[in-house]
Amino acid sequence: MLNFGLNEKMSLNPPIFLKEREENSSKFVEIQQPQTASRSSEDPLQNLCLASQEVLQKAQRSGRSKCLKCGGSRMFYCYTCYVPVENVPLEQMPLVKLPLKIDIIKHPNETDGKSTAIHAKLLAPDFVNIYTYPCIPEYEEKDHEVALVFPGPKSVSVKDISFHLQKRIQNNVRGKNDDPDKPSTKRKKTEEEDLNDSKCKDTTLKKIIFIDSTWNQTNKIFTDERLQGLLQVELKTRKTCFWRHQKGKPDTFLSTIEAIYYFLVDYHTDILKEKYKGQSMGSESPC
Repeated sequence: MLNFGLNEKMSLNPPIFLKEREENSSKFVEIQQPQTASRSSEDPLQNLCLASQEVLQKAQRSGRSKCLKCGGSRMFYCYTCYVPVENVPLEQMPLVKLPLKIDIIKHPNETDGKSTAIHAKLLAPDFVNIYTYPCIPEYEEKDHEVALVFPGPKSVSVKDISFHLQKRIQNNVRGKNDDPDKPSTKRKKTEEEDLNDSKCKDTTLKKIIFIDSTWNQTNKIFTDERLQGLLQVELKTRKTCFWRHQKGKPDTFLSTIEAIYYFLVDYHTDILKEKYKGQSMGSESPC
């Protein structure tokens, strides 16, 4: 889990949520009702459109099942292969369409069975990829369309992403035309043409990166040269609803799946300029 935001504070009271816990070496899902309390009108967890949990309830009653890929005995899903187990039919699982791709870089010491990043892969398999560090894709040639969610002095807000991506395109153009051997008038004309072309380029964010690790482990991944130079994005501060938060850390340290959810909510409202009504992110209808 990581603390992905340090800015605007919000007070959250968790709605109905799925609580996962270990009992007798197996996991099951428990539905917890919230205590009666007033909620902020800005609470993005209100009025979520939740899919039926019948398939999970049936799987819970039948117990652990076999992973069809590795043969391991698991509850609900295989955290090694990132697929549901035999008694959770794929066709009965809700699949989510996302407005952009997500790369998750998982620390090798992060316990697979406790990683919430896998939940994103299960629900949006066509949009989410998980890499175990030090295996990281090359992003250098795509830094104008990729960003990393990580707090820091150079981080920008979600609503400012497009502006900063446009600046990167323009800076790349200026750097490309900075040739001392080319006549200054010709160099200036070429730069003006390229800058005009860059304004026509799509500055839509196409991929967002999350780091899946504890806060103490994350520095090794964040400082990797393959991630340096990427635009950093910082989320608004929210309180975690996750039952297994990091010991000794404040409740603003989010689990990875919470950080993904909150980023997508902000992306939906601040970038797509659409009101979020609790639907899955790629859905046109509220439910």
